[in-house]
Amino acid sequence: MKFLPLIFANLLRKKVRTALTIGSFAVALFLFGLLATIRVAFSQGVDVAGADRLMVINKVSIIQPLPLPYRDRILRIPGVKQVTWANWFGGVYVDEKNFFPQFAVDADTYRDMYPEFVIPDDQWKAFREDRAGAIAGKLTADKYHWKIGDRIPIRGTFLSGVFEFNLHGIYRGTRPQDDTTQFWFHWDYLNEKMPASYKNMIGWYTLRIENPDQAVRVTRAIDETFANSPYETRTMTEKAMAASFAKQMGNIEFVLLSIGAVVFFTLLLVTGNTMAIAVRERTGELAVLKTVGFPDWAVLMLVLAESVLVALLGGGLGIALAKALTLRGDPTNGLLPVFYLPPQPIAAGVAAALLVGVVAGFLPAFSAMRLRVVEALRRV
Repeated sequence: MKFLPLIFANLLRKKVRTALTIGSFAVALFLFGLLATIRVAFSQGVDVAGADRLMVINKVSIIQPLPLPYRDRILRIPGVKQVTWANWFGGVYVDEKNFFPQFAVDADTYRDMYPEFVIPDDQWKAFREDRAGAIAGKLTADKYHWKIGDRIPIRGTFLSGVFEFNLHGIYRGTRPQDDTTQFWFHWDYLNEKMPASYKNMIGWYTLRIENPDQAVRVTRAIDETFANSPYETRTMTEKAMAASFAKQMGNIEFVLLSIGAVVFFTLLLVTGNTMAIAVRERTGELAVLKTVGFPDWAVLMLVLAESVLVALLGGGLGIALAKALTLRGDPTNGLLPVFYLPPQPIAAGVAAALLVGVVAGFLPAFSAMRLRVVEALRRV
């Protein structure tokens, strides 16, 4: 602690350079936090997928439907514990730019399938009793300033007309990375408005199995059950399904991460070099410190402390700015619904800043420690 005034005096001697160095660190770590957030957003479905849940879709494509009677046949397959289903709606709320996922769900089974989504019992009861009822995720409700009791008009895309929904509940996630942008309404309400050729057809089944270790066996049994039928199935774990969606956007993620990583490491190298030069400029001063009685280890720690302090100040500022940005929610209007910076990247960013601070300051500090006073003063 007694060296702190000396450390701050050295840093404040050239305020502009110190401020720019801290700013460079802040920009680099802000970018690091932003890239970590984007990576989490692209992979969030994979990370939070239930280990005991399977998805059953049409073998041709997820946009092709499956018959509702498949539900009972799936339930009879050994190892299957529970089944629910949903349809993608894809309507428009007020403006086409207002995107959020809309699902027509089975009100009797959907809530039990996703215990990570928390909905008060009275709200779910009101939803079930109203055929035009709806449930919205907290992020979507906050974004559009919805409250319970509001009437939400959504214009259909593949079905003409405006659908009026009564908002009876708002669900929250038990984990920060849970998707709370979804909008649920009754599948029966959608089914009664479907043309005859699409009645009693669903988008996909979600099922829970008794033992996650039996996933391969159950998956094979389901697909074999519907093999050579007009609607063949493709069954996979929820994690595999989420990974397949993330893979479709893999090129975007790779480009963002690659460019960001190059900029990040370039900033860190430039910053580290600046800090090393700043230390070398004070060779004569370090020699004076030794002359007045500072031991070698004290000179070493003094130089390292300056380097680490700048790194931590800049790194902490950058990570704090990145975290503050994520607290405002998704800035992409639905492209990245889970916009969240977890604790692990925060710790990794601080550790990276600390490491750069140590590496940038170690060689000059080690040279200062080994410095011979006569030689150093001769350079001045």
